[in-house]
Amino acid sequence: MNAAADPRIRLVASPRTWIPDEALRQLYSTARLEGVELSVGFPNLQAGGGTPVGITLVSRGVLHPHLLGQDVGCGITLFGTDLLRSDARLEPWAAAPFDLEHAAGGASPGELEAHQLKPTAFDGNLGTLGTGSHFAELQSVADVFDPREFRKLGLGRQQLALLVHSGSGGLGEALLDSRLDYQFTTGVSPDSFLGQEFLRSQDQAVRWARLNREIVARRFAALLGAETTPLWEACHNSITSHDAKGTRLWIHRRGAPASNAGPVLLAGSRGSLTYVLKPLAGTRLHGNSLPHASGRKWARSEARLRMRQRFGVAELLETPLGSRVICGERDLLYEDAPSAYKEVGDVVEDLVDAGLVAAVATLRPLLTYKNRKLRR
Repeated sequence: MNAAADPRIRLVASPRTWIPDEALRQLYSTARLEGVELSVGFPNLQAGGGTPVGITLVSRGVLHPHLLGQDVGCGITLFGTDLLRSDARLEPWAAAPFDLEHAAGGASPGELEAHQLKPTAFDGNLGTLGTGSHFAELQSVADVFDPREFRKLGLGRQQLALLVHSGSGGLGEALLDSRLDYQFTTGVSPDSFLGQEFLRSQDQAVRWARLNREIVARRFAALLGAETTPLWEACHNSITSHDAKGTRLWIHRRGAPASNAGPVLLAGSRGSLTYVLKPLAGTRLHGNSLPHASGRKWARSEARLRMRQRFGVAELLETPLGSRVICGERDLLYEDAPSAYKEVGDVVEDLVDAGLVAAVATLRPLLTYKNRKLRR
């Protein structure tokens, strides 16, 4: 569905992926920003702290860093493990002494150098998962619809995978909370000192977040006696340049990875499948982007109230798919309950109907880690 009232706005959604009014208002407001040529809302569109999640914005001559939210550089990495489906031991694995809230040595100088990173005040957070919607999830291959495309992912059908969603550990937040915050919220020229300063700092946050996910995966797998290999990675909170027939455009993505570099993974809730998608030509008219996840159906406060009335803690530690959940924070357990999210199949169906993707495969959750320490 396109938002015909303003040709710069495109909305991919349907009644089955209902979009709240506040999210729509935020989407329309982005199109009024200086230099904006296209603003795209995906089926995972939801209201954020002043700017929406599940959006791609294309501008000419102006950067709008505030659109990225606080977690600049946030992304998802898929790792292959040396575990097979037959190795799965959910009960003992769920009882393993995971602790991804606290750092355990961070990164070595060699790792920082390999990722082209300079030391920062946030390096003590390397190897920690973070809060909110971040997770590490052990998965198995469920269904393969397109074997040829699936082989491009490099994952065997019997091989277990690890999906890690995490960000820049405070580094990205500090970037937008710095002395440049005011200028960033009013737009800045990409060729100015401020614009160049932001792009350099953003790129460091993206690299930092990528390394962080690698260390998280290593720590997670070590407790299972396994090793990991990165297979696929995408940042979904960043600004990148794009050459359009000699014109330099700037693509702002929040909750939307790029779709012009091979397959894209779309995560569901901890109680639903993750989809492997093949981007189609239609994505070129939508900022070369796709949604990173199914998106929230209810705000966290509403989900907390609804889920407390329906479920006890123990009921949410095992999903309808039989997977296990490690989450010791009661409020977070309710806020991120599967029912609080849109049905991932509905989101994918909207994308298919819009001519943006074809489904390649699905991955099934086995063990989802949020945090260990119990907080009431």
